Amino acid sequence: MTPFPEAARQATLALRDLFPETPLQRNDHLSQRYGAEIWLKREDLSPVRSYKLRGAFTAMRRVLDRSPDLGHFVCASAGNHAQGVAFACRHFGVKGTIFMPVTTPQQKIDKTRSFGGDAVQIVLTGDYFDQTLAAAQKYCAETWAHFLSPFDDPDVILGQASVGVELLDQLGTAPDLVILPVGGGGLASGVTGYLREVAPSTDFRFVEPLGGASLTAALAAGAPTTLPQINSFVDGAAVARIGANNHARLAWVRPDQVLLAPEDRICVTMLQFLNIEGIVLEPAGALSVDVLPELAETIRGRTVVCVTSGGNFDFERLPEVKERAQRYSGVKKYFILRMPQRPGALREFLMMLGPDDDIARFEYLKKSARNFGSVLIGIETSAPGNFDRLFGRMTLAGFAYRDITHDETLAEFLI
Repeated sequence: MTPFPEAARQATLALRDLFPETPLQRNDHLSQRYGAEIWLKREDLSPVRSYKLRGAFTAMRRVLDRSPDLGHFVCASAGNHAQGVAFACRHFGVKGTIFMPVTTPQQKIDKTRSFGGDAVQIVLTGDYFDQTLAAAQKYCAETWAHFLSPFDDPDVILGQASVGVELLDQLGTAPDLVILPVGGGGLASGVTGYLREVAPSTDFRFVEPLGGASLTAALAAGAPTTLPQINSFVDGAAVARIGANNHARLAWVRPDQVLLAPEDRICVTMLQFLNIEGIVLEPAGALSVDVLPELAETIRGRTVVCVTSGGNFDFERLPEVKERAQRYSGVKKYFILRMPQRPGALREFLMMLGPDDDIARFEYLKKSARNFGSVLIGIETSAPGNFDRLFGRMTLAGFAYRDITHDETLAEFLI
């Protein structure tokens, strides 16, 4: 059997028939901010704007080498793997049936169609990836097609290892630290499988979305574990169960090497990259750079590579991203005010607002008592400290209120 590092280099070479290596770029802004050499491995600049093409192409190539007459591939994907499979199907001239969750952003569905053309058929089913996966596997068994896993496949893992091959060649030396996003574990197991062999001095950190920490759960249990529920916002990494092959290759990971990124904080990172760098990242693509503040003391003076894994962002989601970012940053809050039902009460409240406070939402909910009514109010401001002053003035004036900004239950129904 060919050693993994050699096989990874062969897979990387084969990829050159499809697209050139993605850039490894030093980021001046982040390097200055953290006193380190911060490099971005720009997988968002691949032909399908994610690293997933690597695994899909490599697995399809190796399957066709073993079974040249096979002409039908099936996959399940939230978007990026689907685009990679579609691209590869058209390249190899084979049929592809692609199952995607109903909740997949329209931008990713349209892109998948454009990459695959007449070679692919798209089936939308399931609210979450794991439901989509079950439907795809059932269909695959019925049609005798080859199922191409998005991550739980040795050939896919080998293809993703090409990210590690390229970044090491481009940097010219072993980085001190590589930060990798984790969904199902394909990228992490591939890159570490290569770099641990050829650059054993390199350390790693892994980043999962807080609402989809499947690697964390697997490390705690000692085996892949299905999360009871996941937050699908980080759709490129929201996986309820890490792959068996991937967990086996990541069993060496220490729990303290895995960081969790809150979904709302990821939105702050996405907006910063868009506004400062002009770089469009999808939520999963921002995971590796989102945790840099947590690692600030650790990375000072070191060479760090962050893999920005994808840039397939539907701009129709931008208002949601901005809303989440503002709430996380503390410059937007929602609260329920118990408004006295008397002349001048509303004017009195409005006079409490500071010069940078803007009303973004005002809605009477109900008259909770004969002399009082409940009002839902959303306020945007320029700095979090402005709310301390506003709430102080409200308390002093005897206005009762309840901050529901981070109350998930009330926010779901009212905001």
